[in-house]
Amino acid sequence: MTNLLFYDKPVALDKTAHQNLRVNSASDRFGFARKTNSVVLAGIEFSEVAKEYPIVFAKSGNAIVSLALLGLRHGENLFVDADGHWSGRYIPGFVRRYPFVLAETGEGGQRAVCIDEGYPGFDQTEGEPLFIAGEPAPVLTQAMNFLEDYQVQYERTETFIQNLQANELLKPLNAKIDLVSGQQFNLNGLLVVDEKKLMALEDSKALGLLRSGELAWVYCHLMSLGCMTAMIDRMASVINAAAPPAAAQPATHTTMEK
Repeated sequence: MTNLLFYDKPVALDKTAHQNLRVNSASDRFGFARKTNSVVLAGIEFSEVAKEYPIVFAKSGNAIVSLALLGLRHGENLFVDADGHWSGRYIPGFVRRYPFVLAETGEGGQRAVCIDEGYPGFDQTEGEPLFIAGEPAPVLTQAMNFLEDYQVQYERTETFIQNLQANELLKPLNAKIDLVSGQQFNLNGLLVVDEKKLMALEDSKALGLLRSGELAWVYCHLMSLGCMTAMIDRMASVINAAAPPAAAQPATHTTMEK
């Protein structure tokens, strides 16, 4: 998982080079995320995400990140259809910020606004202008504000995950999924909060989680794991839709072992 997932041609936004660039957000709106089965989350999103997507943790390089599972198979997003429409009610911020992103410039931790020049919604004639008279237009100003807010929340989430690690609250989740059709899938390399260890935390540490608001994030994460059943059913429906009529099976799962 990288910060520049989705971005085929990321370049720094330049008011001279991109002075005539326009963006049409209706162009294949979420087709870019069609083959992504998970995206990074900020903790502030957990309460909304937990209603539809399983929230898990996973290693990314030397760090651990929080993720929303969008699919259970590699290269499959169960929430983006063939027309690029998102079928879920909530769209994670990691997805909504595209085709804009804040990227480090390598100069003292400074960040610059970048865009994906490969995004099909960019055009010289149609859509909303990014610049007006050399200054950010409303659509760009809104995007820049969103990026700044997202970065602040992402850094807060990094601290949250570091606290989970420091208290040894994360444990592996290895799930085996058996569909009625006989197909099997394994989910490996994921982490979840160990609720037994959470309940055994000393009072001062538990109070720290409560006062910081992070305890609420933990329980949103734990409750979100119940969304796994609906996701398995959704995957089974996709498999059935692609199968010959005679081979279709009920869109249900049989077992999920942890």
